[in-house]
Amino acid sequence: FLGLGVEPPDVSWGMLANEGIKNISPLQTHWWLVVFPGLALALTLYALNFLGDGLRDALDPRLKNK
Repeated sequence: FLGLGVEPPDVSWGMLANEGIKNISPLQTHWWLVVFPGLALALTLYALNFLGDGLRDALDPRLKNK
């Protein structure tokens, strides 16, 4: 709602996962359409979380005394 991010015709990981969910048949023959974009998104978020924790540990002056 802020006008930031990917414009609608462009591909994003969330759009790939959403399209994968729409295309899954009741037999679930195309499970990889959801799993791989979801895993890529989850791994990226975990990596950014660990990076942020490491930066906080390295740069926070309150933690240097402990």
